[in-house]
Amino acid sequence: MTSLDSVLDKDGVRLTVEDAVATVTLTNPAKRNAQSPALWRALAEAGRALPGSVRVVVLRGEGKSFSAGLDRQAFAPEGFDGEPSFIDLARGSEADLDATIAEYQEAFTWWRRNDIVSIAAVQGHAIGAGFQLALACDLRIVAQDVQFAMRETSLGLVPDLTGTHPLVNLVGYARALEICATGRFVHAEEAERTGLANLVVPADQLDAAGHDLAAALLAAPRDAVVETKALLSGALSRTYEEQRTAERAAQGRRLRDLAGLAD
Repeated sequence: MTSLDSVLDKDGVRLTVEDAVATVTLTNPAKRNAQSPALWRALAEAGRALPGSVRVVVLRGEGKSFSAGLDRQAFAPEGFDGEPSFIDLARGSEADLDATIAEYQEAFTWWRRNDIVSIAAVQGHAIGAGFQLALACDLRIVAQDVQFAMRETSLGLVPDLTGTHPLVNLVGYARALEICATGRFVHAEEAERTGLANLVVPADQLDAAGHDLAAALLAAPRDAVVETKALLSGALSRTYEEQRTAERAAQGRRLRDLAGLAD
């Protein structure tokens, strides 16, 4: 695949693929890329639709904001057309509610698969579900005007779209609690200083910076990157000795492969 191919374009999500790089774009700038269950299903579908040739996925949002978070229509009694409102979901059984939230979370889980490296290119507002979508990616490049905020607590809710785990890993428990409990904005300088952002660039350079990082990630052999990502992503859940063992096993696989002795 040598040209830019459109793989999916529905419900505010567009997936295009060019060689080993896929781009997922949120395409509803008029609503600041506010999120809905339909958008979440489209994001999950984008993950399933990735060709096996893809090594890097860049996530971006059209317009001035990456994503202003959940569309408030979800809280209206009528909800979205063809969708149960959140009020209706709350009236259902605990098992049904758990299953529905788990389905929503699928839009946020595939970005950390070991066979790809995901980059969120974030400008303007990334609030609530928007913040969690950026956190779902492996890496974040942000514009100087970025404004992260976790507003769920101020609405009487909790962040439930897989964002709490990466947030604590990146900034630590105390700062994560303070960010979530206060709902305050985290701007570019703090994001870079605390590890939320890998790089801060002017807004008009954001797309170019994403392309440059994608190209740099493609420079190393795919299998070495896959093994390294698996080592690093599992490091916090392993003891020091377990990590040493995992390193030896991974390196053994790489050496056997390079020597043409792979099983």
